[in-house]
Amino acid sequence: MTRQNSKASSASQEGTVLTKEIELLTETSWEVCNKIGGIYAVLSTKARQLKEQFADSLVFIGPDVWSRDNQSPYFKEKKTILKSASTKLHLPWGITIRTGRWDIPGAPQVILVNPGDTADHIDEVYGKMWNKYGVDSLHSYGDYGESCVFSVAAAIVIKALAAHLKVDENKVVAHFDEWTTGMGLLYTQQTMPQAATIFTTHATSIGRSICGNGKPLYEYFHNYDGNQMADELNMQSKHTLEKAAAHAADCFTTVSEVTARECEQLLAIRPQVVTPNGFEPDFVPKTAKYNKLRKDGRQKLLNVASALTSRKYDDATFMIATSGRHEYRNKGLDLFLDSLVKMEERLPKDAEALAFILVPGWVKEPSGSLLMTLDFEGNDNSAPDFLTHRLFNEDSDAVCVRIRELKSQGKLQKIKVVYVPSYLDGHDGIIDIAYYDLLPAFDLTLFPSYYEPWGYTPLESTAFGVPTVTTDKAGFGQWVLDNFKNGLRQCGVYVVSREDSNYVESRDAIANAASAYYQESAIARSEARHAAFLTAEKADWKFFVSHYDEAFKTAINRAASRVK
Repeated sequence: MTRQNSKASSASQEGTVLTKEIELLTETSWEVCNKIGGIYAVLSTKARQLKEQFADSLVFIGPDVWSRDNQSPYFKEKKTILKSASTKLHLPWGITIRTGRWDIPGAPQVILVNPGDTADHIDEVYGKMWNKYGVDSLHSYGDYGESCVFSVAAAIVIKALAAHLKVDENKVVAHFDEWTTGMGLLYTQQTMPQAATIFTTHATSIGRSICGNGKPLYEYFHNYDGNQMADELNMQSKHTLEKAAAHAADCFTTVSEVTARECEQLLAIRPQVVTPNGFEPDFVPKTAKYNKLRKDGRQKLLNVASALTSRKYDDATFMIATSGRHEYRNKGLDLFLDSLVKMEERLPKDAEALAFILVPGWVKEPSGSLLMTLDFEGNDNSAPDFLTHRLFNEDSDAVCVRIRELKSQGKLQKIKVVYVPSYLDGHDGIIDIAYYDLLPAFDLTLFPSYYEPWGYTPLESTAFGVPTVTTDKAGFGQWVLDNFKNGLRQCGVYVVSREDSNYVESRDAIANAASAYYQESAIARSEARHAAFLTAEKADWKFFVSHYDEAFKTAINRAASRVK
């Protein structure tokens, strides 16, 4: 038996014990049935493993942000689930719920929560949390209030659900993800103290803010004080909430050793368990469908690129991509573009490549001129350029600004850049192919992140057999370095070092790797794609779910001690 298979077997045995101790396992997140970021990938891909272990004792809880005219494509309503909880739960403050299943592998049970009039009572909750935990909601702004209202309502639903199902509260484990649900964890501990609580931060709010504001995180790391930086960056509310949840939780977890060190420094607590993110192999189609997706995706992308650049591209055109959250520095979009410029300098004179930036921006509408060029209906509102969709802020969008700057300098002639600033949900109006269905079309992906607690985008890329370049500041990149020989042909992943002072070195390393891969033979590229598949197999959730078993056990034991 291999080491990882042995771990999976041990996890299975541990899981059997845990199912006797846990009668209700809930996980609350803003991204349950709500695909807006990387946490959706975490939850949706691990669901089957948890479902196999806990069956219908597992319940995911998310926000009911949908309407009759705009329904979630991921939620299948079923009112009889959870003993008809949707109609029989007695909830205060006008809170309502819908019950159903998440349309993903495992099809776990889901409760979508509408907070009703919870906002009318939230100030009273804020006062209690200030007195008990020192959570400073006075300086809140933006999405803080909405997140707290939802998570408090979710906590109320969890307690009511336990009563409805006649579950012993000592056998309830309530898991909350990210600062956006931290208020719910604190509320649960106040109203259902016997329940075991888990808090997971996927990235600290203050760490992300430090990087997003252009401050050096790594070389000055041990001199940062989280509270002081929260005051300086006007992050008091989110930071104090996240810090309070981390300290109060019966088990505090994060997704990588990279972020564990960050939590220890900025939140003044080290997570009890590190829970690395895996991937669900069922998300990857079998060979015949995969080959069709690759063919169809390439054809669509080539057609779009041809319409934007007024030139034809054949099917052998080398295609690169990056994707993720629109954080110009944190996600390495600056380094991506600068690496393309250097890559271009290293390519043969007759070389030709396409680079796609699949990063959602402030979308106004699909490009009318592009639609007309593609022979679709649309209004001619501008000349085709590198944008597939018009933005409200094209003059200030950092990606647009940098692309125009490089084009004005005569750069990016061999490598044409196409910016797709829309969520790829299959209904964006231009590409109309969902992200996972489009991913096989690419030859190489680049994710040169400066701040990346885990790094689902490079993991997804390898899972779909697309070799990728990432950095050692991503948890996934560090995991690759710890377990494989670094290199595209060796493991389908090349991990580049990123520091505060080595931007040029990182740029050149990425450019060298990408240009060398461009010039590889078809056989060598095939080997790299195969290596990527093999690497992703080692990140299957069946190997990583054991870390969650450890977190559940830790939470249960500490909750029992806390209650005593």
